[in-house]
Amino acid sequence: MPPAANRSGIWKGIAAAALGLTCIAGGWWLGQLQNGADNTDQARLSLERQASALQQQLNLGQASPADQQRLLELLVGLDRKPEATVLLERLADQQPQKWPLRLLLAELRRDQQDRSGAERELRQLLNLRPDQIEGLQLLALLQLETGRSAQAQKQLEAALSRASKPQLKPQALAIGLLLANVLQKSGRPAQADSVLLKLAADFPTDQRPLLARALLQQEGGNPKGAQQSLAQARSRRPGPSDPRLDQVAAEWGLAPLRGTSPSQPGKQIGN
Repeated sequence: MPPAANRSGIWKGIAAAALGLTCIAGGWWLGQLQNGADNTDQARLSLERQASALQQQLNLGQASPADQQRLLELLVGLDRKPEATVLLERLADQQPQKWPLRLLLAELRRDQQDRSGAERELRQLLNLRPDQIEGLQLLALLQLETGRSAQAQKQLEAALSRASKPQLKPQALAIGLLLANVLQKSGRPAQADSVLLKLAADFPTDQRPLLARALLQQEGGNPKGAQQSLAQARSRRPGPSDPRLDQVAAEWGLAPLRGTSPSQPGKQIGN
């Protein structure tokens, strides 16, 4: 079984691919700004000057939307998160139609350990867009972090039902994968497996439900079942192998999936 960190990374890869996350989701946007900033004193001083000039323009009512965006980036990159939160709250209130601002505000509050504030922002977002997948993802994470897995499960089951009836909608896949992830993290692997099997049936050309199921089976001590699920996932997309499948196979010490025939899944992967 692969180390916990690697298993977590695979889950995140599945979720990111399924959810189509924007660069502001899950802290990625924040981390990129911080990691990309030059650490030298001279560079930081230059950024501080830029931020001060833009802040002055904002105070005078002369900052354009681009200026405000740049100021926000600078404040976050300089780790001045309380100031960034104030600015972002202002922008989100001024432009309620731009839901990514509210999502980023929630992420920024969570990054400062203000989980109740983060959840409040997400509730505002989800009141207007109940099935907004990035909002559902972050809210589920907050609920798991605060020991409310049952609440997260109930909320996602309702969202999945809305996305499945009366007709199956494309977003049902992302919501279902998120639900399965929550169930797995909550110690309900059998329920997670049932959700993934249904997703695999509902989306017969998509590899992701089977890839998630393979990971679930491997973590549950069923390597044979995991091998079969990987082969089934591979058979859904003839041609060049999906790099994620090769990554999982490599993590588990299995034979590469490139060039395998989908007609004999168990035998091929077990070789």
